[in-house]
Amino acid sequence: METRNFFSLFFLSLCIGFVLLFTWGHLPYAPPYTTDLLDCTTNSAWCTSKNRSQSKPSSNLLKNKNHRSHNHASDIPHHPLDPLTVQELNKIRTILSSHALFKSSSAYALHSIELEEPDKPFVLRWKKGDPLLPRKASVIARASGKAHVLTVDLATSEVSVQQTGTHFGYPMLTMEEITAAIWVPLSNAKFNRTIIQRGVDLADLACLPISSGWFDEYEENRRRLIKVQCFSTKDTVNFYMRPIEGLTVLVDLDAEQVVEISDKGGNIPIPKAANTDYRYSASQEVSRVIKLVNPISIEQREGPSFTVEDGHLVKWANWEFHVKADARAGVIISEARVRDPDTGDQRDVMYKGFPSELFVPYMDPTDAWYFKTYMDAGEYGFGLQAMPLDPLNDCPRNAYYIDGVFATSNGTPYVRSNMICVFESYGGDIGWRHTESPITGMEVREVRPKVTLVVRMAASVGNYDYIVDWEFQTDGLIRVKVGLSGILMVKGTPYENMNQVFDQDNLHGTLLSENVVGVIHDHYITFHLDMDVDGSENSFVKVNLQRQQTSPDESPRKSFLKATRTVAKTEKDAQVKLRLYDPSEFHVINPSKQTRVGNPVGYKVVPGATAASLLDPEDPPQKRAAFTNNQIWVTQYNRSEQWAGGLFAYQSHGEDTLAMWSDKDREIENKDIVVWYTLGFHHMPCQEDFPIMPTVSSSFDLKPVNFFQSNPILRTPPNVESDLPVCSPVAST
Repeated sequence: METRNFFSLFFLSLCIGFVLLFTWGHLPYAPPYTTDLLDCTTNSAWCTSKNRSQSKPSSNLLKNKNHRSHNHASDIPHHPLDPLTVQELNKIRTILSSHALFKSSSAYALHSIELEEPDKPFVLRWKKGDPLLPRKASVIARASGKAHVLTVDLATSEVSVQQTGTHFGYPMLTMEEITAAIWVPLSNAKFNRTIIQRGVDLADLACLPISSGWFDEYEENRRRLIKVQCFSTKDTVNFYMRPIEGLTVLVDLDAEQVVEISDKGGNIPIPKAANTDYRYSASQEVSRVIKLVNPISIEQREGPSFTVEDGHLVKWANWEFHVKADARAGVIISEARVRDPDTGDQRDVMYKGFPSELFVPYMDPTDAWYFKTYMDAGEYGFGLQAMPLDPLNDCPRNAYYIDGVFATSNGTPYVRSNMICVFESYGGDIGWRHTESPITGMEVREVRPKVTLVVRMAASVGNYDYIVDWEFQTDGLIRVKVGLSGILMVKGTPYENMNQVFDQDNLHGTLLSENVVGVIHDHYITFHLDMDVDGSENSFVKVNLQRQQTSPDESPRKSFLKATRTVAKTEKDAQVKLRLYDPSEFHVINPSKQTRVGNPVGYKVVPGATAASLLDPEDPPQKRAAFTNNQIWVTQYNRSEQWAGGLFAYQSHGEDTLAMWSDKDREIENKDIVVWYTLGFHHMPCQEDFPIMPTVSSSFDLKPVNFFQSNPILRTPPNVESDLPVCSPVAST
């Protein structure tokens, strides 16, 4: 017996030693020189999605003739809203290294380094050729256990400390913290014994750091906490389908120590690896490739119709706008303007638009699941989780790619290659058409094709993949679309067939495969839309459709619909819950600008398919995510109110959210206003989502309403055969 115990202990020690050695060799490290630039293809520790290592560059990426291999070390800003460059990030790092706050702290981390955008009026007055506005950086850091917001003046090297307020919460996690957290459990002997007892080899272990939310637990100690759950990678890359169910490790992020281990799933088997691998190479190995369609692409004989000036200013058709990558938001669209076909003027539409926060609550109240209520932008960084796009698959052959430049927790810059793509899209859609009936005797057949411009980003936030498209149309419409794909977060179960389930209420989802349950959950993406319709002073108008009854002698009709316009005076007036049987339009107008017939110029928010949160408003996750209580909000512009879940979202208590700002009930009539729109999805998983989900999408529109004098694309020409390349199809056999 003693010999058996000795060998068991020896084997366990050997496994732990191997894992720690592997960890030591793969932990993030700082380059020896401050001017070194980290590229995600060679320094993946800063470029992972939660715990997933970035793969080698795609062969398509290397062969794609449109891929730009760009050396960012020499970049300089050209526009007031251009992101911080590599040179600027290196300068900021040098400035901060000599600041008293960091010299006196043995341990500090820079959680965010972003451009502190100049005041909006200065940006609006700036024109190309003017001197560049002063460049400043906004830095969120933790030193000596406290969070600090700093402004770094790049011209003077001065550092000023800003007030952070009294709201509880912590900054967005750094990549280094995410990486370090998943290794902490391996230093705990109890955890390692549990893993081996569950039949998993430590070499096959993959773990995820899961934000802990806020539930009044452990709050008396004011600790930054994260929970770690693990999976088996044996025989599959799709480890998400092989959870070690019920095992949760609570980790102190700062101390890098295990606080608590909960294991309530010892009787639940780990699902099998069979049929979980989704890779094309795996399909080839078993001869299961199904070719449904022939390859397709857009051919542009005369080249693309858009240009990207200085890396960020996009000009296409009648549109121009500024685009940049952001660590928290992902993609930011700024100063979107559309050309008036009558005057030729570029007219303001939107000053700034971006995803402000994501809220993903899972609907399982049990011990290992209740806390899974992610806020993906404020906790993990939506942009930090953006993976390089795959040419020909994520984006078509005619795409132009834009990189993101971010900073590690010690300030070292690194590049996220191919983070954004811009491309023209044509799916056979119609811009406008009319043909006359033969009974009129007129030969009229007028049709115009619809070509659009798409700005795309895809973020892989752990298991889920989010595709965000900003689509610009020549008729002035902006469509914002979100697609959901990737892999479900699943729960292990003893059940292999529904005939074994006697109480479906405790399943909390759908049995997808043997021993695998897809848990019901929601997705909410709240967009910040700083609308400037022909200027910054706008109003929000609800145009409500109501049924009116006719009198007996008035008409053969019994009822009709009447539109009633109401201008929202204050922020509370503009809070909107969408209702199918109480329809309205939602206009952002400029009351001081009118069309020739007297209508105020405007844009309207056109909701698409969406979902509303059904959680109890006093449920702690919903209090933190109170920005999802309405689908539409309108607030008075305040440059400090950008993040719907608050500046410090991690373990926040819901004291600094869009809902709190709106409750100030400030005046919004004829003011500089911001519209917030929440796109929602209820997701009840089904077997078609296994082992990887087909993309599900929804969208909303920003559409001109009396903005133009008439149809703005009336005079666009139709396609003719000589305009298009002629391709001969392969002869069928």
